Amino acid sequence: MSAALAAAPPPTLAEFLDWEPRQDAHFEWDGIQPLAMVGRTFLHTELASRVFDALRAALRGTPCSVIRADLRVMTANASRVRYPDLAVTCSPIGPADRVVPAPVFLPEVLSETTGAVDRGIKRQEYAALPSLTRYVMLAHDAPLAIVCDRASGFEERPERETLSIPEFGITLPLAVLYAGLLPG
Repeated sequence: MSAALAAAPPPTLAEFLDWEPRQDAHFEWDGIQPLAMVGRTFLHTELASRVFDALRAALRGTPCSVIRADLRVMTANASRVRYPDLAVTCSPIGPADRVVPAPVFLPEVLSETTGAVDRGIKRQEYAALPSLTRYVMLAHDAPLAIVCDRASGFEERPERETLSIPEFGITLPLAVLYAGLLPG
C-alpha cells in the first residue's frame, strides 16, 4: 500500500535512492515522487507470509532466494523503485545489497487502495523486467490468484483453486493459503 509523501520530496531518482534508506518507512518511487508505503492488514501480512514460507521450503538447496518486502525492485529501465510483497531471485545477492537482482517471480497481495496500481502500472513495469517469468496478485477479499506470466504476454489469468508456480515446482491450494483469513 502506498500514499503520496506530504513533505517536499527529493526531486530526482538519484536523490531518492540516497534519501530513502535513511527514512523510518519504505517509500516507492513512481518516476516522479516518493510514495510512502502505509500499514498493511493482518490478512495482507499473513497471506504474504504463507506464500513466503511455501517458497522458502521449495527453494531450499537451490541457488534461488525468496525476499520479503524489504529490498527494492528497480523497474522501467531502473527509473522506478518498487517494494513487492515478495520477490524471488536466482542471481547472487550480497549481504549489503538493497536491490533484488534479476527477479524471476513477484507475488503481491492486492489491497483496496493499491489494487488498481498493482494490476495496471506495476504489471506493465514488471512485465518489462527481462528476468521476470511470473507476477502473481492475490486478492484481498476472496481466494483468488491473478497470474501474469511471460508465456501469456503478462495478460491476467485467474486461478481459483490452486496457485501454480511451475518455475519452482510448487502448487499451492488457495483454500489452504486463505484458511481462516476471510470472513464466513
